[in-house]
Amino acid sequence: MNMDFIIVFNPPRQRKVDSMQRPRLLRSSAVALTLALAAVAGAQAGDPDEPRDTPPAAAQPAAPPDTPSDARDPRIVLSERVTVVGTAETAAGIPGAAQVLTGEPLRQRQQAFDDIHRVLRPVPGLNIQEEDGFGHRPNIGMRGSGTERSSKITLMEDGVLIAPAPYSAPAAYYFPFSGRMEAIEVRKGSSQIKYGPNTVGGALNLVSTSVPSGFRLRAKADGGQHGSGKLYAHAGDGGERFGWLLETYQGTSDGFKDLDGGGDTGFRLQDYLGKLRFSSARGASVYQLVELKLGATDERSDETYLGLTEDDFRAEPVRRYAASQLDVLDAEHRQLQLRHFAVFTPRVDLTTTLWHNGFERSWYKLQSVLGTSLASVLEHPEQFPTQYGVLTGQDSAENALVVRNNNRSYYSRGFQTQLGITGGVGGTRHQLEAGVRYLEDEEDRFQQDDRYQMLGGRMSLTRAGAPGSQSNRVSSAGAWAFFLQDQMRVGRLTLVPGLRVEKVAFERVDYAPTDPDRTAPTRVLTNDVDVVVPGIGAHYAVNASFGVVAGLHKGFAPPGPGADDATHPEESLNYELGLRGQRGSLRAELTGFYNDYENLLGRDTLAAGGGGSGDLFNGGKALVFGVEAGLSADLRSVLGASVSVPVRASYTFTHGEFRSDFQSQYEPWGTVAYGDELPYLPPHQLFSSIGVAGGRFFLDLSASYVSRMRTQAGQGPIDPLSSTDSAFVLDFLGDIALASRLHAYLSVQNLTDRAYVVARQPAGARPGLPRTLMVGVRLEIGG
Repeated sequence: MNMDFIIVFNPPRQRKVDSMQRPRLLRSSAVALTLALAAVAGAQAGDPDEPRDTPPAAAQPAAPPDTPSDARDPRIVLSERVTVVGTAETAAGIPGAAQVLTGEPLRQRQQAFDDIHRVLRPVPGLNIQEEDGFGHRPNIGMRGSGTERSSKITLMEDGVLIAPAPYSAPAAYYFPFSGRMEAIEVRKGSSQIKYGPNTVGGALNLVSTSVPSGFRLRAKADGGQHGSGKLYAHAGDGGERFGWLLETYQGTSDGFKDLDGGGDTGFRLQDYLGKLRFSSARGASVYQLVELKLGATDERSDETYLGLTEDDFRAEPVRRYAASQLDVLDAEHRQLQLRHFAVFTPRVDLTTTLWHNGFERSWYKLQSVLGTSLASVLEHPEQFPTQYGVLTGQDSAENALVVRNNNRSYYSRGFQTQLGITGGVGGTRHQLEAGVRYLEDEEDRFQQDDRYQMLGGRMSLTRAGAPGSQSNRVSSAGAWAFFLQDQMRVGRLTLVPGLRVEKVAFERVDYAPTDPDRTAPTRVLTNDVDVVVPGIGAHYAVNASFGVVAGLHKGFAPPGPGADDATHPEESLNYELGLRGQRGSLRAELTGFYNDYENLLGRDTLAAGGGGSGDLFNGGKALVFGVEAGLSADLRSVLGASVSVPVRASYTFTHGEFRSDFQSQYEPWGTVAYGDELPYLPPHQLFSSIGVAGGRFFLDLSASYVSRMRTQAGQGPIDPLSSTDSAFVLDFLGDIALASRLHAYLSVQNLTDRAYVVARQPAGARPGLPRTLMVGVRLEIGG
């Protein structure tokens, strides 16, 4: 059994690392990884039996075929077109930072709540901000791009943009459940330039379960603390010409927070997916494949934006105030994808995808108390004793509590087509890709505020708002995107130049709060964006096991609908340089990055603690730089063990600061001075794990450490009330085979039951998941 996880790192809990020690810590990590890479290279150079002229596929990209007789399995070619990394072997040759989680290591990490934050912890270079403890509304950034609702990265499922409205409202209030994915891919730096629109940080692609080539059945069910349970199952079959797949994911929990006066704080999830595949015979003169994917998701979560005061958090971190008793999210997502793939010759293929994604959600949640923002009350409860009392269940006057129905609907639809051509000219081998995408998306806001009174700890409606009276507008975008990229290989050197063009037309139509029928707009705002995004990556194979990677590309993120002439797109110039090596089971990687922002964008959202207008703010010049490192190996031979002992470690150092003075209404920024550090950007992140795997069992202990980070821009000593807590969290997983196809497993998240602040937005301190134990069984039949 192949396991891929790692050495446990346990820093002293109370030790503080001052500013003089940080460079030393960074240098020590860099030196350690450099020595590991040098050992890999030296061991390979000293092996007289290894060919020196042509490095293997693990150290360089796979070569395009030279003659038609070199034709590969067309389904492998299709996989390369719809995935962004592929396998660990292909990732090793990509001229840029690329990681993939797949196979048994991914399935192991999915065996609990399937929290995408926890699944991605082993990947260096990511910035993750927890929020609800379950990972249902992920906040993921890359290389300091910003984490809010994963809106600054290119988020895809099966190579198709999956955010509710990727251009006009990219905040990912819908996120595919990681528990039904068979691979999760990450690309950063110049290697991800063809996966826009956001090219500053990187691209995250979730690969759904594939249609099998023979009968396959997978099922698992578990239950545990907090009234939690999960059921996952898929079944499928396939042959040369036809295949099918049916899949479902069901989740439920009463929640881990204790609501004043009682009540659920959990969720109910239902997810269904089906696929049909039709294809030509393998010997057809033009091989063709058509695949249809249909998906439906429904969610009800008793979730809130209301956190706790500092004192209340330290006393009872899982408490929830009475005023959040009506907060609930109802959401549904529908997706349709139709993909056609054709291989015209062994050198030429074409992949075309049409899609439609629809998402509707109504998040009914507390907005303010006695006219005061929730964040203000929880940050300074001593200044607002009456408001604080109402939040905690004291009687109030009528209309004291405002609860907003954040009622919104979204769609995204379009097509994309990608042409692949492989061949050679002289001594240079080429793999050329050209693509075009057209997308239309829309966000429709139709919101109202209702007012309540608190009596005896229960809320009663005192004035209902008219639908559309709080926000009544439609934002939309139409976007053309083109890319051209060539992977050129000459001997040991691989160059990948690329060019991306984005042409976006935005529109926002506002209607009066008293016009629910939308008879006439009060304002129509339009703005257009045209941009050229170039980039180039390089990989040089020093020998069969050791390579050097470098890249330079332009970072870009579009402004949204309604942006005025003074609001500019987010633009940056991004550099990276890295070393990569492999020797047997030992893999090591060290990459430095430097992102020079010409303009950084912020967005006023409720999730960021703002007013929720969606307006954009220029952040001016900024600088983000850092180091990401990874190391993995199997210690079986070193220890002389009869079982596999996989270990893995990853480390990320990131520093980001503003390089200009400005004022904004964006809550995490506020008034900014030159040199202020970016908020929600932890300087240090570390993941490590160690496993033991025998023929019928495996055990895995993993640890993640995230240093304290600012929740508001600033410099100098960090105010404890404007920061998260540093967190060292242990997770455990054990699995044993009860029969040849039946396994039982146990997982414990947050083994030491560490209580820590993960965020102070949107309002107040929010806790991480407390210790959670789950037990379950899984059944696997077929290949």
